[in-house]
Amino acid sequence: MRAEPQPGLGGEAAHVASYLAFYRATVVEKARSLLEADLRRPLVPTGWTPLELVQHLAFMERRWFAWGFLGEAVADPWGDSQGSSAAAWLVPSSVSLDDVVARLTEQAARTEAVLSSTPLEQLAATTGRFRTDPPELRYICFHVLHEYARHAGHLDVAVELAGGPVGE
Repeated sequence: MRAEPQPGLGGEAAHVASYLAFYRATVVEKARSLLEADLRRPLVPTGWTPLELVQHLAFMERRWFAWGFLGEAVADPWGDSQGSSAAAWLVPSSVSLDDVVARLTEQAARTEAVLSSTPLEQLAATTGRFRTDPPELRYICFHVLHEYARHAGHLDVAVELAGGPVGE
């Protein structure tokens, strides 16, 4: 059973890493509570599926930490949305929840490595997503935490509508 992080973890980056891990575990647990059919069908009027939401989180975290902060060349940074930030999310039928969770887990390791070795005041590289006015790592962390918290709530609603477990 996942538990919300407690005080006393050390510095600010350790708290961010712990909360990101908590939200990742929450999202994966909620997704795994659904039947395959419910993972792949829209449960809310906006039309996204729970599997699409989980994949979006994996790509989002990679966009902000690998492409954004580290400035790495990233193949298909908008792969969750058909190659465009303005397009709808899409998960090919050949991609499973396990595949998406593996992508999420891989990016989590990269993020945790950054957070354990980099001051939060450090500015993002200008070789990737941010060519001008790069944000500091602290801003990126709060943005990504915001995305996880918001989408974990969305997934709570979808799981409840599918008849899955409710609550934390």
